[in-house]
Amino acid sequence: MNPFFIYATEQYELVKQSRKVLLDFCAGISPVNFLEENSSFGRGGSARNLLVHIANVYEYWIGQVGMRQNMTTTSYASKKTIQDIGLLFDQVDVIMYAFIERFKEPQLAEISYEINGVKGSATPLKMFSHVITHEFHHKGQVLSLSRHLGYVPVDTDMIR
Repeated sequence: MNPFFIYATEQYELVKQSRKVLLDFCAGISPVNFLEENSSFGRGGSARNLLVHIANVYEYWIGQVGMRQNMTTTSYASKKTIQDIGLLFDQVDVIMYAFIERFKEPQLAEISYEINGVKGSATPLKMFSHVITHEFHHKGQVLSLSRHLGYVPVDTDMIR
């Protein structure tokens, strides 16, 4: 079996476990604080906006670029609660598992893309790594933002 398939399947399960810890923590943030924007944090500056941004990157890189699906990124305003965010990540999971399955067989070809008129390409492994490291970067921002709002962040590391 292709090493990418084995690695990606196991790695994504670890990402989901870590994400669940974060989403469970966010369920304890008041609805007002969950939506409250702080200009010190990018991508809309609220826990909700940062989480939707994470999903948007999966939608774009994995769904649109990697899977060649016609995807529309989710708007921040369309998600009001942590339950909405959980359902959004359920959709992300479907996209990710389809991507992993698509590249189950060994492939050397890179996936081509164009952003703002600049052409590029990436291997499935690079694209997969990009979206999960991006998630962890913004997950840290959500936890930092929560501290600014008076909450005590939880440990969302894969090894806790």
